[in-house]
Amino acid sequence: MHEELPLGLREAVNEFGRHLARVENRSEHTVRAYVGDAVSMLHHAAANGCAGVGDLDIGVLRAWLAARMRQGAARTSQARRAAAARAFTAWAHRTGRAANDVGAQLASPKAHRDLPTVLRADQAASLVEVRQDDPEGLRDRAVLELLYATGVRVSELCGLDRADVDEGRRLVRVLGKGAKERAVPYGVPAQRALDDWRRYGRAALANSDSGDALFLGIKGGRLQQTVVRRIVKEAAQRAGLPHTSPHDLRHSAATHLLDGGADLRAVQDLLGHASLSSTQIYTHVSTERLRAAFKQAHPRA
Repeated sequence: MHEELPLGLREAVNEFGRHLARVENRSEHTVRAYVGDAVSMLHHAAANGCAGVGDLDIGVLRAWLAARMRQGAARTSQARRAAAARAFTAWAHRTGRAANDVGAQLASPKAHRDLPTVLRADQAASLVEVRQDDPEGLRDRAVLELLYATGVRVSELCGLDRADVDEGRRLVRVLGKGAKERAVPYGVPAQRALDDWRRYGRAALANSDSGDALFLGIKGGRLQQTVVRRIVKEAAQRAGLPHTSPHDLRHSAATHLLDGGADLRAVQDLLGHASLSSTQIYTHVSTERLRAAFKQAHPRA
């Protein structure tokens, strides 16, 4: 779709994508989404007479969002589009492509946030109980224990190398979004599972393609995210639980930490959230759990 844009707009959106990836160090997913939104916005602008980035105005941006809304766009998608538009116009202004940052005036629709799926502590415990003693079983147990113990993202888990595990202090070094590094503690059950995997399981799967990857697939390469999702899904099925994803384990870990009295900012640091508002949703989860327990157990509920 880039090729259909006027030359000036096409060059601008290409430079914007490079800026997001190289200067702001955004994830590949974010770059792809923001560039796609910028292309959509610029197509709309070009159809309404804008030949260059400097021709953009707030009316064009609002009309573009309104058109997407009429097509049935979700509020979350609209919020992302507005954020992409603001990022593009701010970049265009900083680089001298536009006299003003017109996107600064653009309001963002507040995205509706459903409460995340959270397992009870006993459900989480039953999910991580993988009994197989073969290499894959040892790996799966370590994967499940570490996901629940640390609340790391599935991409972060798959990116772990052996050197990222500090056994003495029971810490794992995680490279998160924006290439930000953090250290996350884990408990004794995860340590035992990691020990078994590293001593007895990994060696059975390792080959010349393994490198320093902590977790390996059946062919010896670095474990892929799709396999981790399958591991969690099948473990939940065996435990008789509803569909569960790695991110559900992350939600569960955060909620159980807060239920246990952990400080909100400490949980923010553990999860690698850039904003405290991202972590605060778990306080709502805990409140809902408390209300449900009250209604079920209190004689005057």
